[in-house]
Amino acid sequence: MIPPQFMLLVLILMMRQSASVSIAQGLTEEAQGTSGILHVFLLAGQSNMQGQGVVDLDHPQYYNGGKGTLKKLLEQDSTRPIVSHLVDQDGKWKARTDVWCRYKTEHEVKAGPLDIGFAGYQGRHHIGPELQFGHVVGDRFEAPVLIIKTAWGGKSLHEDFRPPSAEGDTGIYYHKMLEEYHEALTRIAIEFPTLKDLEPSLEGFVWMQGWNDAFGSEQARAQYDSNLRYLIADLRKEFKKPSLPIIIGELGNEGENASDRIKSIRKAQHSVCTDADAPQPIAFAATSPFARAASESPNVTHGHHWYGNAESYFLIGDALGKSMLTLID
Repeated sequence: MIPPQFMLLVLILMMRQSASVSIAQGLTEEAQGTSGILHVFLLAGQSNMQGQGVVDLDHPQYYNGGKGTLKKLLEQDSTRPIVSHLVDQDGKWKARTDVWCRYKTEHEVKAGPLDIGFAGYQGRHHIGPELQFGHVVGDRFEAPVLIIKTAWGGKSLHEDFRPPSAEGDTGIYYHKMLEEYHEALTRIAIEFPTLKDLEPSLEGFVWMQGWNDAFGSEQARAQYDSNLRYLIADLRKEFKKPSLPIIIGELGNEGENASDRIKSIRKAQHSVCTDADAPQPIAFAATSPFARAASESPNVTHGHHWYGNAESYFLIGDALGKSMLTLID
């Protein structure tokens, strides 16, 4: 027969073990951000939002020997400190465990932890603004973050993204942007199973677009200001969030050497964000300082894509993220 005092000791140990398991489970849930909230950000635009920053391609003819790639940034003493968080201790690309991304390309649906490769091309050889944007906002929130990216190359605000409040037919890609956003929310349990019990909360909208309007018709350039204001108002109405934080990324291609067409769009983007009647909360994220020389970039003939320079796209994402936090905070 087992002595009563020994039985009591066993019972106490079992209770302690059970309590330890419960605490461990609680810590795991807290680490996964099961506070009930999933912070969602919608990123939209054309090819520069798709992402043209080259990660590691270095063909001497087509990619200028790898100049200006993300890999090259890690090799250079001058740029390594700002991108070192993108790799692990072995130098391999590192995905975040608290920030997720979803982007439906013409080839596939890319959905998973934030990492390189969430661009319009197949494979993992390009990045867009989403990469560093996700790191910036991910560091701000304890609960998980989901980035939903909707972007198509060669699309104008004047026609393709034309908002309902503007005169004329609503743009096909305005509808597609909303369709893909809502589709992403309905598929969270399928594409992001660990997030299925969280309540999505749209925290902000980021717009990175303007090239096609700059080089389209004179009317497209003249109406860019009003069309952008309509877009903001219509999206806030659609999402039932009159105070939805909105960031407008500058059409910063070519930096200070940009054409008058590009500068006319920049002026409109800036005025929408800073005029006395600006639809607050809104912020203008300057990106023209991030333009790099073609000779120091992978795609020497692609000025419309920042010459594929990864540093440009990294810094754009950083500026967009920090501008978003100024509104949220």
